[in-house]
Amino acid sequence: MNTTIQTQNPSRRAFLQAGGATGAALVIGFALPLAARRVQAAGSSFAPNAFLRITPDNRVTVVCGSSEMGQGVLTAIPMLVAEELDADWKLVSVEQAPSDTAYNNPVFGMQATGGSTTVRAFYTPMRQAGAAAREMLVAAAAKRWGVEPSTLKTSASQVIGPKGQRLSYGQLVEAAALEAVPTNPTLKKNADFKILGKPTRRLDTPAKINGTAMFGIDAQVDGMLVAVMARAPAPGAKPLKYDEAAAKAVKGVQAVIAIPHGVAVLASGYYAARQGRDALNVQWDLGAHADLSSAKVNKLLNEAADGASAVAKSSGDVGAALNAATTRLSATYQVPYLAHATMEPLNCLAWVKDGGVEIWAGTQSQGPASGIIANVAGVPVAKVKLNTMMLGGGFGRRFAPDFMIDATLLSKISGKPVKLIYTREDDMAAGFYRPASVVKFEAGLDAQGQPTALQVRVGSPSIMAGSGFMQIPPNGVDTFAVEGLADQPYAIANAHIAYGRAEPGPQVWFWRSVGHSQNAFFIESFIDELAAAAKADPYQFRAQLLQDKPRELGVLRAAAQKAGWGKPLPKGRYRGIAVAESFGSYVAQVAEVSVGKDGTPRVHRVVAAVDCGQTVNPQTIERQVESAIVYGLSAALYGQVSYKDGVVEQGNFHNYPVLRMSEMPKVEVHILPSKEAPGGMGEPGTPPIAPAVCNAIYAATGVRVRTLPIDAKALAKA
Repeated sequence: MNTTIQTQNPSRRAFLQAGGATGAALVIGFALPLAARRVQAAGSSFAPNAFLRITPDNRVTVVCGSSEMGQGVLTAIPMLVAEELDADWKLVSVEQAPSDTAYNNPVFGMQATGGSTTVRAFYTPMRQAGAAAREMLVAAAAKRWGVEPSTLKTSASQVIGPKGQRLSYGQLVEAAALEAVPTNPTLKKNADFKILGKPTRRLDTPAKINGTAMFGIDAQVDGMLVAVMARAPAPGAKPLKYDEAAAKAVKGVQAVIAIPHGVAVLASGYYAARQGRDALNVQWDLGAHADLSSAKVNKLLNEAADGASAVAKSSGDVGAALNAATTRLSATYQVPYLAHATMEPLNCLAWVKDGGVEIWAGTQSQGPASGIIANVAGVPVAKVKLNTMMLGGGFGRRFAPDFMIDATLLSKISGKPVKLIYTREDDMAAGFYRPASVVKFEAGLDAQGQPTALQVRVGSPSIMAGSGFMQIPPNGVDTFAVEGLADQPYAIANAHIAYGRAEPGPQVWFWRSVGHSQNAFFIESFIDELAAAAKADPYQFRAQLLQDKPRELGVLRAAAQKAGWGKPLPKGRYRGIAVAESFGSYVAQVAEVSVGKDGTPRVHRVVAAVDCGQTVNPQTIERQVESAIVYGLSAALYGQVSYKDGVVEQGNFHNYPVLRMSEMPKVEVHILPSKEAPGGMGEPGTPPIAPAVCNAIYAATGVRVRTLPIDAKALAKA
């Protein structure tokens, strides 16, 4: 296996035309299907393309247009190509694509990475690319040997003739380059896969271990300055005054520049820039949000939920069903704003020069960012070169362009290449949070304990309205605010889900698993409440309501069985269960939890069952579920961004904790075989963990956790 990761930008590859290849290499271009939500650029359409290169030394290079942020795309995409190409995996390497519409994600219609879409979007097109190349190589070999292509086989980057003769792919590249590109190449049957579905070591791991992998924060060019900003501490805050002289008195500081998002200090290195920034002693006008507090946020969200009138889903007659119910239940759940807390703080190196701009950044949004940067720099989009670096965590945060905008502005104003680096505190207070949300439930059960009515009212800010590239649909419902609720899977005949929008002020954004991250906590916790009211086993109660949902039922059963649901546990341990579908994949989790005398919960074991359709790399699936559990569990136990007097109270990991190694539960991941289309796996492991843990806490204490993060002191008092 080739473990070298190419991080430099390859040149653009034109579509292969018969007789039009140049040089001793076989280059395959292939068109990807346009998404239904096709994005039009000014005067032109975004035409998705991706590329494959084979050279005479028998090397196979795949160019990947998606960003690598730990989810494994730099291995999954080559696996898809190599499988259909019948390539020798040891000879396969991968390059990160440049920013270009040629590498648009078919789901988005633009070059971007998010929504757990990479494998789902490229599963068939990348296989077609490998299959097309294989057929061209076979055709070239058949002509050389004077035989029918149907008599030839391929294996391990070789074409094998009817008499056992062999030609390597490298030996055939010139001749194969003259063949017409097949428009509908034949794909393998799943039973013939040799690479797909097999645990495979990642191509990018060695470079990350030996330090040669280049992350955004590693980028540097001669003569660059490092910038640290005094960022606005609250939405809309403006600097009243600052001490520029004190900042410039710091050795190494070269400039102080005010831009819309704050005041930046540019210096010869990070330490000087940080010291200069601190010396600014900025006094801020907090503006309209000077009184922003968590109490005010909660008040606004509760009012929005009470008045929720934008209907996301309505079936049957909820009012009549509630009136006729034998048992009625109501509950209010809420979650706070959450930061992404990526391990690599946000950063960007920008250089505006010669009528263009070059960017080095770990970004999830090359496509939209290129247009935004062009506007900021005042150059044509064609003059924007965006180098995608490795991402030290994305989770949706690096889809936002703020850090690239500011770096570009500073370079344009200073005339120098500028690397902007956020401190952890800057990052934590910069906004782009997961929305705080309040959900109010009301439900009815009949005499047999079966749910007959479900009313859900959501109060939340809108990601869609604040994104800058989406709009709330005409029905007034932010899709992300209700996902996982409006499409909840349980068989409840009378249901009404409505959305109420509130905008307390902070910018909200995509967070790992987006609306599913909080809505799975809401619905799976409330379903547990219904099970308790019906005096039913939580697993059996769910299973009965999921009879018409085979994939949800399948993972629910698998998780329960593998966890030993119903069997005795060590003294003091209790189980909770939850199931959720998101991004085309289905995940159920059983958490084993104990609660200390001080109310502190401890998660000992998590058993996860996954149905993500056809798999590419099971090893990556397991690791993504494990990391999603860490991420979701950190949020459930600790995560919150709170406000007091208009300012964020959290600054670093001392008051925005994440799960420590000593707290990590044992995680078991069971992947269910499936013939369904591939689902995403970067995010679906996050939604079930919070409700599974909180349902286990109820089993242990009889106390419902309806607000996150979990309040150990409240549990101790109960």
